[in-house]
Amino acid sequence: MSLHLYDTSARTVREFVPVESGRASIYLCGATVQAPPHIGHIRSGVNFDVLRRWMIRSGYDVTFCRNVTDIDDKIIRVAAAEGVPWFVVAERNQRAFTWAYQVLGCLPPTVEPRATGHVPEMIELMERLIAAGHAYASNGDVYFDVVSYADRYGSLSNQRLENMWAAGDTDTDSAKRDPRDFALWKGEKPGEPTWPTPWGRGRPGWHLECSAMATKYLGPTFDIHGGGVDLIFPHHENELTQSQAAGDGFARYWMHNGMLKIGAEKMSKSLGNSLLIPEVTKKVRPVELRYYLAAPHYRSAIEYSEEALAEAAAAYQRIEGFVTRAAEVIHDVDAHAPLPQAFADALDDDLGTPQALAVVHEVVKEGNVALAQGNKEQVARLLAETQNMLDVLGLDPRSEQWRSSGDDSGLRTTVDALVRVALEQRQAARARKDFVAADGIRDQLAQAGILVEDTPQGPRWELSR
Repeated sequence: MSLHLYDTSARTVREFVPVESGRASIYLCGATVQAPPHIGHIRSGVNFDVLRRWMIRSGYDVTFCRNVTDIDDKIIRVAAAEGVPWFVVAERNQRAFTWAYQVLGCLPPTVEPRATGHVPEMIELMERLIAAGHAYASNGDVYFDVVSYADRYGSLSNQRLENMWAAGDTDTDSAKRDPRDFALWKGEKPGEPTWPTPWGRGRPGWHLECSAMATKYLGPTFDIHGGGVDLIFPHHENELTQSQAAGDGFARYWMHNGMLKIGAEKMSKSLGNSLLIPEVTKKVRPVELRYYLAAPHYRSAIEYSEEALAEAAAAYQRIEGFVTRAAEVIHDVDAHAPLPQAFADALDDDLGTPQALAVVHEVVKEGNVALAQGNKEQVARLLAETQNMLDVLGLDPRSEQWRSSGDDSGLRTTVDALVRVALEQRQAARARKDFVAADGIRDQLAQAGILVEDTPQGPRWELSR
């Protein structure tokens, strides 16, 4: 089957047909950098990284644009509370997000535009909207006139204009024609950063930023716009409305990932239940956290618990264990080996990662049997299938990402040499049937955090976790 994706705007699964054959363009709403990221933020990055990897594996030339909202009401409030310039807050947290994406194995975006670098494009978009009769200037602000687009406004979120509340994006609605009108540009206020426009100095509204950046890098009509389900309204609704009102086709598919929750509440800093990436990666390795975030279907909600995180880590370790043992027998893996059809079908069916990982685990189970039987030909085939599937998911333990993110390679080499001396002594004790001494060596290694496993190919070791 071909790739099919759930389109929020159509409220159904649709076959993916790109604007340009062989190419795919994706815009992902990235970070609003008022604070460092928790795992709920980074779930979106992981989900769309899997989509991107699958599209690349499927033969698409993918352009992936992930923006940074570096000016926003929240950023300004945090900066004021700390007594620092707004750009200090934005830069500090953007670096934290970049680190988090990298540590969880997300491929770097093709382009990562900042909102503050695209004010000219925003001014041009506002001029087009005003000329078309869909926006107006008022007291230094610029607003989108929702009544002028009433027949289309609400189509993404499946709402009717008469049932909507006031936009709530300004201190007062006195400058608006209608309380539901949303701000494209906010006039100058004391202590806030400003940029010059034909309507006076001020700063951009959140929704305007993304429309300007998406069309600059992906064109007036592009393939996929992604983000969390919490962004459907008002953010994505307003993006779609202003862009199409200006004459752009904008996104042809809208994809939204589910939220990560604690105790049935959406994660947010205001609830005080954020799980920051550096803290979580003290509990599990980054690759195990990636597995935890990628394993559920991207549209489902995740109910966070320490137990579920530990179960995900254990599940990944079972996969990793087979790959490690098989790689000691098979040194050359066919990177172009075909993927199991069931795996491909799962990802083509709206990025079905739960079903795809079920295929991975089934192949690993077969691989362990082949290892026990000493069937090298079978091990070679199953190892190639496993690694190629894991590569699509960004979870291959032998990839440079995960090999270099663990222990220092020089230290690992030294430890390996010392452990092998101990294992040789253990083997010698076993050969002379001194099992007490052999068990003593194994116990001492275990106390040092080194687990020894006896295999048909001889003893192997790994660090305990």
